[in-house]
Amino acid sequence: MTKSVAILGASGYTGAELVRLLAGHPEIEIAALSAERKAGLEMAAVFPHLRHMQLPRLARIEEIDFTGIDLCFCALPHATSQEVISGLPRDLKIVDLSADFRLRDPAAYERWYGRPHSAPEMQKEAVYGLTEFYREEIRAARLVAGTGCNAATGLYSLLPPLMAQAIDPDEIILDLKCGVSGAGRALKENLLHAELSEGWQPYAVGGAHRHLGEFDQELSKAAGQEVSVQFTPHLIPGNRGILASVYVRGEARDIHAAMTATYRDEPFLTVLPMGEVPSTHHVRGSNHVHVGVVQERRGGRATIYTVLDNLAKGSSGQALQNANLMLGLEETTGLTLAPVFP
Repeated sequence: MTKSVAILGASGYTGAELVRLLAGHPEIEIAALSAERKAGLEMAAVFPHLRHMQLPRLARIEEIDFTGIDLCFCALPHATSQEVISGLPRDLKIVDLSADFRLRDPAAYERWYGRPHSAPEMQKEAVYGLTEFYREEIRAARLVAGTGCNAATGLYSLLPPLMAQAIDPDEIILDLKCGVSGAGRALKENLLHAELSEGWQPYAVGGAHRHLGEFDQELSKAAGQEVSVQFTPHLIPGNRGILASVYVRGEARDIHAAMTATYRDEPFLTVLPMGEVPSTHHVRGSNHVHVGVVQERRGGRATIYTVLDNLAKGSSGQALQNANLMLGLEETTGLTLAPVFP
């Protein structure tokens, strides 16, 4: 039986990516799309690359009838989802792509996002959406909080060796490069072509990036002790993709073994042969993650390289993977498209 979904915030990059992925899904139909500033428009007027699809007209959230809708994707801005989701029907399954329900501790949310959590009771039922590590909890959940795209890349790099005690949890440096679509679709001066192209720049330096809250939460849980990584993200003049270079103390062979054991049966995680490194080109537009491990010339030092597409596996692809589980569908449905190359 076909499942019906709504996408709130369909005029943003993650909303459009959800529509693109759902175009090839045989068991889900899009029943409603929302966009506040672009309400009343056809989706083709906002994203012409989707004009071949028969889609509902964009509407305001209050205009949507959720009767008969099985699941709602919330692709709204941070700090907006809490209020909106609190007002949705209690029997509606929800996958939230914002940061509003990622941090289990409301005090941690207030620290990283600068405001009190407005739906702490709902936070208690939210399941963190890193599929490969919370699969059974997601399957039974009503509300799933999608991870940050930077956070997902770092966690795929670090969770297996931390759980296997193959690296020193006190010596982790995470150097991450992210395409500009990770900053969203809103107009910002520093994202203009003339401001961004031909240049690379670090941002949110010195421990200011909000995804550190997710790293603290998930890495500390995996290691069984407090873990505080040194993390510097960089904005690069590319549209899609994240590359994480993670510098650790540990033996590469042990790290590679931990990665292989953890991801052996995962449909979207590929561990490359020892010494090989991945490229964002090789996962573009897909739900795949490639991981490489390299032994450094100094003994007991290694580098982990991980790539994913920030809009797909880092956000909308992950959201659909989780929705499949929540709806009782095959987890990989609609997500088996090969990456786009070149």
